[in-house]
Amino acid sequence: MADALLRVGILTVSDRASRGEYEDRGGPAVRAWLEERLVSPRAYEMRVVPDEQAGIEQALCDLADEAGCHLIVTTGGTGPAPRDVTPEATRAVCTKELPGFGELMRAVSLRYVPTAILSRQTAAIRGHSLIINLPGNPRAIGQCLAAVFPAVPDCIDLIGGPSPRWRDPSGQAVELNLHS
Repeated sequence: MADALLRVGILTVSDRASRGEYEDRGGPAVRAWLEERLVSPRAYEMRVVPDEQAGIEQALCDLADEAGCHLIVTTGGTGPAPRDVTPEATRAVCTKELPGFGELMRAVSLRYVPTAILSRQTAAIRGHSLIINLPGNPRAIGQCLAAVFPAVPDCIDLIGGPSPRWRDPSGQAVELNLHS
């Protein structure tokens, strides 16, 4: 299934961006990073919602269940502020949490900022969808995605999605061959 269409959902969680008061930079940063790395055919579903748990949960369910996204990447809402509830919303709609993703993202982020320990990034599975929660800062998005992405194609394959082909940082195409 390496050439099957990879459906990618990108969900920006931001009160100000959802009201149009602030330009969404997180969602476009996620898409730009993926566009540079993905080789497989892909389609994107982009959404912006406020920092409200019920709305985030609904958007995640819609992207997974209705849009059939194999990979859903959220940006924003992973800090310690009272309205930062993206990890709670993700856990509420998923069946399996993948704590290694968050552990690695925080470890990598600590190389750049001492406050990375405050971040609550995580990843989890809903049906055939891998959901990854990223911070909202575009630079941090790239750092976190670069750290965890080598595991993403394998995870998507294991949960029943297509095996995405992607370019590693050197530009070499990488394809899983788990079934040979």
